[in-house]
This record gives sequence, structure tokens and C-alpha cells, in this order.
Amino acid sequence: MDESRLSILLQNVSDGSLSVEDALSQLRGLPYEAVGDFATLDHHRALRSGFPETIYCESKTPEQVAAIAERLAERSPRPSRAHFDAAAERVADLRWHELARCLWMDREPDAPRSEGVVLICAGTSDLPVLEEAALTLDLMGHRPHRISDVGVAGLHRIFPHIPAIQSANVVIVVAGMEGALASVVGGLTNAPVIAVPTSVGYGASFGGVSALLTMLNSCASGVAVVNIDNGFGAGHLAALINSKIEAKS
Repeated sequence: MDESRLSILLQNVSDGSLSVEDALSQLRGLPYEAVGDFATLDHHRALRSGFPETIYCESKTPEQVAAIAERLAERSPRPSRAHFDAAAERVADLRWHELARCLWMDREPDAPRSEGVVLICAGTSDLPVLEEAALTLDLMGHRPHRISDVGVAGLHRIFPHIPAIQSANVVIVVAGMEGALASVVGGLTNAPVIAVPTSVGYGASFGGVSALLTMLNSCASGVAVVNIDNGFGAGHLAALINSKIEAKS
């Protein structure tokens, strides 16, 4: 339930095409809804924060994901393929993004997308996290400009992209290994930079902890850091920032 659907519901009650009793039935589960004994869905989130609840699939069974997806699909607009296969049996228009490892559904595919977000990854191995952020941005109404495989081991590769970086409203930098690219980009632009450490690496990378600490210790101003592999969180934050900037322009 988002603002547009709520407005339609109220309008239908006002013009008599929907009874008060039927409207109450639809609104009864608006704040939250229990699904079995394993989940409590937050149907009010889109009204509060502008974006509906998402399903974090890690550690959930395919059956649990399927049940949650079914209820969210009826009320609204990091998974494995098994999660998607189970959920798709109940939600026909559910889609799967193999690289981003996300199952998703877009009820407004023709909605306009805003420019202004630049999305950068250091290496090809970081692409799954980049694509998770890109998919999140797209679903929230933004069209990111992608720049891939420009890590500090070959820093000259980023030079042709500096004009795009400097014209952005917000930049997301996805990097594993030592995670130094976020500091480099932070020194090239006055836009806020959202750094995403990834678990890509070996030895002393400690599953992304090394990149996380590097980004937290960035000497460049204007760099904020989300958790390891959190492409969704970075994309969501960038969308909120870009929306505020676009609204003022």
C-alpha cells in the first residue's frame, strides 16, 4: 500500500464505488501482517519511507520466501535460485536477476527514471553488488550511470569518466580487495560518495573487513560507508539523496 493506492482507495469510498466495509477490510492489515509464525510484514513502510518492504532471503527457506513474496505481491505492488523458483510458483510476474541475486517485481515499469547517480565498481568480481544497487535504484525511479572495472591497480582507467563523476548528484563506489577506490573518487567530486566494501578478496581481506576498514578510514571528505556487500542499502540511500536534489532543481 503506497500513497497512490491509498488515494485511489479513499476516492473510491468517496464516490461510492467501494463500501466502507470493503475499504476497512483492505486497510485492516495496513500496519503489519503476520505470516505463519516466522514473519511479520510491514505494509506501512512505503507510506513512511517511500519504498516498500524488501525480503532479505539469506537464511530463510524457499518456502518462507515464497509465502512472504506471495503476501507482499497481493498487498503491494540475497536469494538463491531456489528462493525464486518457490516464490514464482505463487507470484506469476516475479522476476529473477541472476547476477544481482535478487528476485523482484515492478508494478510501475513505465514510471520515469531520474538521472544523477553514478555507480562505480573497482573490478568485474564486484559486479554482483553493483547490479544489486543498480536494480534498487531502478525500482526506486533512478537510472544510474555505470562505470565498471576501474580499480586502483589500473587507476588511469577512471580518467575518461571524471566528467561524469563530477557531474553526479551522488556516487556509489563498490570495491573489494583493499577498497581504496572510494577515497580516490571522494577526492574527485563534491558529490556525496557512498562506499560499499565487498567480500571479494583473499588472505588478509577477511571477507571484506579489510575494504570496510579502508573505507571507514578514508582521508577524503564526503565518503560514507555501508556494510559489506550491501548494494541494496547503498542504492536505497543514493535514491533518497538524488530524489531530494531532483525535487529542489
